[in-house]
Amino acid sequence: MDWEGQKVAEQLMQIMLVVFAIGGFITGYFMGSFQLMLFIYAGGVVLTTLITIPNWPFFNRHPLQWLDPSEIEKHPKPQVTSSISKKQPSKKK
Repeated sequence: MDWEGQKVAEQLMQIMLVVFAIGGFITGYFMGSFQLMLFIYAGGVVLTTLITIPNWPFFNRHPLQWLDPSEIEKHPKPQVTSSISKKQPSKKK
């Protein structure tokens, strides 16, 4: 799963869980059944799991382009330089 696919899966999971929670609550409230509310929400959790956890092809639409090992050798990693100079503290008299 690529980065964009992970983002889509996360958003889809959040939306689906909220929709099933609200739908289950409203249905359970008007039908007067706590058990029905839990069944609707549990079904939503199972459906959300089946949709968002497997690595479906629509989660891989933006694959990462990795460099070849030969290209890595041509472009060495930049060295980090410190902007703080190592000066001795001045002595006050």
